Amino acid sequence: MSPITTHILDTSLGRPAQGVAITLERQVGDDWSMIATAETNDDGRVAGLMAPGSLEADVYRISFDTGAYFAGQKRACFYPYVQIVFEITAPDQHYHVPLLLNPYGYSTYRGS
Repeated sequence: MSPITTHILDTSLGRPAQGVAITLERQVGDDWSMIATAETNDDGRVAGLMAPGSLEADVYRISFDTGAYFAGQKRACFYPYVQIVFEITAPDQHYHVPLLLNPYGYSTYRGS
């Protein structure tokens, strides 16, 4: 399993957000280096971002293209994208970074 996984729940509809483009990046100095791009599946999940054992301690960022997701449903939104920056200190662990999303707000947490 990928050491970093994510999923998105559209809380305004009470269901997974499918078809959302995401990008995973790693911080390199003042810049970011792309690791992977993917799209959420029918269950709103992305599991295969990284090869098992490839995670290193560092700062990472997941970007979600929420504007395109809502535009595809002909719904307005306030946040055209969401970026979650987090720090990995124990690369031997699994990190799940979920996004709870609605057109005018979002929240996240470290999941299991």
